[in-house]
Amino acid sequence: MSAATTRSRTPDRLCAEAVDLARAAAEEAAAPGVVGEHTGLLSEGDRVVTHYFAAKELGYRGWRWAVTVARASRAKIVTVDEAVLLPGPDAVLAPEWVPWSERLRPGDMGPGDLLPTDAEDLRLEPGWSGEDEPPPNSAISHEMADLVEAEDAEITGGPPAELPAVPARGTIAALAEELGLRRARVLSRYGLHLAADRWADSFGADTPMAQAAPASCATCGFLTPIGGSLGQAFGVCANEYSPADGRVVSLSYGCGGHSEAAVMPATPQPPPPVIDETRVDPFPLGPAQDTGSVPAAQDAETAELGHS
Repeated sequence: MSAATTRSRTPDRLCAEAVDLARAAAEEAAAPGVVGEHTGLLSEGDRVVTHYFAAKELGYRGWRWAVTVARASRAKIVTVDEAVLLPGPDAVLAPEWVPWSERLRPGDMGPGDLLPTDAEDLRLEPGWSGEDEPPPNSAISHEMADLVEAEDAEITGGPPAELPAVPARGTIAALAEELGLRRARVLSRYGLHLAADRWADSFGADTPMAQAAPASCATCGFLTPIGGSLGQAFGVCANEYSPADGRVVSLSYGCGGHSEAAVMPATPQPPPPVIDETRVDPFPLGPAQDTGSVPAAQDAETAELGHS
């Protein structure tokens, strides 16, 4: 360990004693009354010391004012280098900054928003540039060129001044246009897989709606096919009553709005009542009579009236 490193660990005496100077610098940089007590110091090097003061600002819990003081070699005067508000070990900090490209989520874009695509985006790859296409006035093959020259010579009596343009049908450009490849960039295989996984998660065979469906979208009349390789596994739903209307759905997805779904059964009717004709159920026509005991005197009087 060098001598310079050893000296840097021991705070300079004059710099360590300059607490009042450091506090005055912190109070000058901060708002009035927000610089708290002196909480410690740290040796930054030879004759360089940082003093720490508690911060009383609202919303800055655990932060502290750091004032660095220093003095020149053999000098007796200590001067202030800088005063700054820094977070302490237990400070409340804002979340780590994340680039906008990583913060963006589906549905965040609104009218007028622009989303630049990275030049190295793995979801895209270069489209067909047309470099391999024959020039406009060249024939598709040498045999075709000889045939055109022979026909023009027979009609006009001399060689043609200029060969006709390549027919649009059957050319590489026409094929690329039909396949959707005449763009600066097209979806890469990685981009296709990402889209397929995302669509299958939302409207695929594993969703609760598809599990309870009477049949899959592959046999539904409301399914509109899409082109490209994704059309082998996906389509667009055109049923306005389906939860997936206007969405890209997997062919294995399904819902209750299937075009060939069975007619919903009618509301079940309760069974007719069962009448037991072999049993008679008595029903009283008047209020029930009291069957309690009758007093003896009243009983005798009733008996005499009966004899009379």
